[in-house]
Amino acid sequence: MTTEHKNASATDEISIGQYLIDRLVSLGLKHAFGIPGDYILTLYKMLESSPIKLVGMTREDSAGFAADAYARINGLSCVCVTYCVGGLSACNSIAGAYAEKSPVVVVSGSPGMREREHNPLLHHKVKDFSTQAEVFEKITVATAVIEDPTRAFAEIDRVLAAALRYKRPVYIEIPRDLVQATAPRPTKAPAPLPPSDPDALREALDEAEELLKAAARPMILADVEVHRFGLQDELIKLAESTGMPIATTILGKSVVSEQHPQFVGVYEGAMGHAHVTEFVEASDCLLMLGCFMTDINLGIFTAKLEPSRCIDATSEDLRIHHHHYRDVRLDDFLRGLIARNMKLKTVPLPERSLAPRVKWVAEPDKSLTTARLFTRLDSMLDREMTVIADIGDSLFGSSDLTMGRRTEFISPAYYTSMGFAVPAAVGAGMANPKSRALVIVGDGAFQMTGMEISTIARLGLNPIVVVMNNKGYTTERFLLEGSFNDIPNWAYHKIPEVIGAGKGFEVRTETELDAALEAALANTSSFSLLNVHLAPLDRSPALERLAKRLAKLV
Repeated sequence: MTTEHKNASATDEISIGQYLIDRLVSLGLKHAFGIPGDYILTLYKMLESSPIKLVGMTREDSAGFAADAYARINGLSCVCVTYCVGGLSACNSIAGAYAEKSPVVVVSGSPGMREREHNPLLHHKVKDFSTQAEVFEKITVATAVIEDPTRAFAEIDRVLAAALRYKRPVYIEIPRDLVQATAPRPTKAPAPLPPSDPDALREALDEAEELLKAAARPMILADVEVHRFGLQDELIKLAESTGMPIATTILGKSVVSEQHPQFVGVYEGAMGHAHVTEFVEASDCLLMLGCFMTDINLGIFTAKLEPSRCIDATSEDLRIHHHHYRDVRLDDFLRGLIARNMKLKTVPLPERSLAPRVKWVAEPDKSLTTARLFTRLDSMLDREMTVIADIGDSLFGSSDLTMGRRTEFISPAYYTSMGFAVPAAVGAGMANPKSRALVIVGDGAFQMTGMEISTIARLGLNPIVVVMNNKGYTTERFLLEGSFNDIPNWAYHKIPEVIGAGKGFEVRTETELDAALEAALANTSSFSLLNVHLAPLDRSPALERLAKRLAKLV
């Protein structure tokens, strides 16, 4: 029998592992993140021979952060881990992906079905063989434990469809003795996402159009789901055709270019600029598209949005006044509004939305402050950069940066897990190698996952990593001071010497910052790491604004 004949006769059956890989490739996946372990090794070997490139990380939670960032840019990602010691280590980052609607496919190996007979105490096992799957049920939108080869392909398709429909993580567990088990190849392609209910969609559009046309100050508040569902073009088309101004939340920062003439600013309650807050809250019909009303998005609940003046459209619910429309998809609703070709009333935008960036001039040998650091970073941003901000003042300060193109700002701005930014630079670099990352991270967060800088070096990525070194958890100091907020003062700028790659810079003054950033921009062949010394109680203008407003409330 010839090789060609063998292959032709074998096409009616396919292994579970190969089917999963093929489906991921068909959905645009080019990379998978993780750490090998014996229960996942068979699938790793299959991935090694596939179009999907395996990206090995130093920790499973870092692999989850990298996959999260990759999904935000690529639309879907995958993290492959071993059983329990790997999977449970990734739980925090997958929980963050769930909270912020980032579609990560978690693939875990597990003990083989034959190994489980008589319930032995196998390595990595915790309590029951089902423990890990039960944990992931709480932090994913769909789970599948593959135990029956005849149901495997339908289960994989069901779970992947949920990731695409809800833009949240999903979980697939495959016992290692079933990875190469075969079953008949499905004859039908997976079903597409269900459309909106036509009657509900029509009624929702009618009510929304009536309110928008009657409003004196209609405007758009755009958030993260506009990005997750790839609706940026539709957002701009609706705004430009109606004349409505656009604001974003901090979680949705950069869903639209912040240099667009209809962009008002980032709305974040007391943390934001007063003129932006006042402009948004003065709207008598606020079209909220894909918004998450979190405490961070609302400036620690200092924002004032009256529900009776809002049209609140998300992928999971559509609320207009006190009416809820079920089974109406966000994309259908947005495209339906565009098709109505509405002519609406407009008002002049705040001048700030059109203001140029502040010109930076270093003051010789002056000690650096957080405010001046972010002013300098803002002056160097270009359209080819992606800003990745960790939490704390890295995030708050970054909210004032001006994003020159859309979808170039990544941060865990709702779940706010420390340690996100450096591993996220790996995922962002794999998803879009043409965009250079500017990573802004506090010293506390860097000490959690900063050693992924070695992964960055191995992959030949060239982010500029700015470590805000204020010797501790500065944001926490403003909540409750204590010695528990102090951390060791690392010589971060010497880390390249340990790794044997990259360039390090120690920065204490404005002059040194200017020189270091110029050198970092010129260093396109490897990463650059800036150890930026700041006073322990120094804070960004955004955090200062929030502190003043909260002080008035107290």
